[in-house]
Amino acid sequence: MEVCNLTKDFYNAIEDRRSFYSLSKEKVVPQNRIKEVIDHAVQYSPSAFNSQSARLVVLTGQNHDLLWDITKETLRKAVGKKENGKTEDKMQSFKNGYGTVLFFEDQVIIEGLQEQYETYSENFPIWSNQASGILQFVVWTSLEIEGFGASLQHYNPLIDEEVRNTWDIPPHWKLIAQMPFGKATEGPGDKAFAPIEERVKYFQ
Repeated sequence: MEVCNLTKDFYNAIEDRRSFYSLSKEKVVPQNRIKEVIDHAVQYSPSAFNSQSARLVVLTGQNHDLLWDITKETLRKAVGKKENGKTEDKMQSFKNGYGTVLFFEDQVIIEGLQEQYETYSENFPIWSNQASGILQFVVWTSLEIEGFGASLQHYNPLIDEEVRNTWDIPPHWKLIAQMPFGKATEGPGDKAFAPIEERVKYFQ
């Protein structure tokens, strides 16, 4: 991966990684740069037993739009008429973005590790989710550094079957999360923090 001249240090990048819901399709960086940062995140994010079970699908252009059309239609059938307007507005806000990263976990790898290490069998699905969470954070922060706003969504398992059929996703890839991203057109809003003293304990 080509090293870029970062204008932010690691700590500032963590602070600035927020949920942005108002997005546009404005091109922020070249498509190959998006590929570079996402490939780098997948290559170097850690996983238990070095399982490397993460699988990603990156949708841009018409494929990105189609995902949120599918999600809107699926939710239209699932929610009542009263909530449908709010739901459609939300889907449109995601569709307004540049692209979406779909995060999957390969269940064949996880099941293989469960068979190989029976003592830890029940932990492997937990560790898989933890590794996916780490990767989601790395991708999210990387996109923020490149100038994109993003958020993390969870419309699985409602959309799983349609996503699998539309993009020919292997049946053993389990959908974990969806990350729409694009040029942020509004700020992320205020965020309240609980007292850090209530959340971290130190013993010396």
